[in-house]
Amino acid sequence: GDEALRLIAVTRECLARGIAAIAPGRRISAIGSEIESHARANGFSVVESLVGHGIGRNLHEDPQVPNFGEAGTGMKLRAGLVLALEPMVHEGTAEVEVLSDGWTVVTRDRKLSVHFEHSVAILEDGPEILSRL
Repeated sequence: GDEALRLIAVTRECLARGIAAIAPGRRISAIGSEIESHARANGFSVVESLVGHGIGRNLHEDPQVPNFGEAGTGMKLRAGLVLALEPMVHEGTAEVEVLSDGWTVVTRDRKLSVHFEHSVAILEDGPEILSRL
């Protein structure tokens, strides 16, 4: 219903705000701070046990890119890094569990959850989105 559509819209906005926070010289925590603050301002939570990540020769590499945090902490972003931003926004609790298939992640309270992801290259003049929704 309407709450599901609002959750989808807010999660897309969280992803856009996280991307807009990317610039060489900024701290990596600026990304998660933007995602978390927008989700919470809209009455939702963000998962803390799963994070975005760097992308390089392997799919999942350092650095970790949390969807939460206090701006001004963590490593400085630099041109040449490619990051996967993965906001996971929940209607209820931020707690998740993995089902017996070892892959499917669900919210512990089984309320609605939305996840969007983009791969983003950091260029000298800011972020460049490499993927499509």
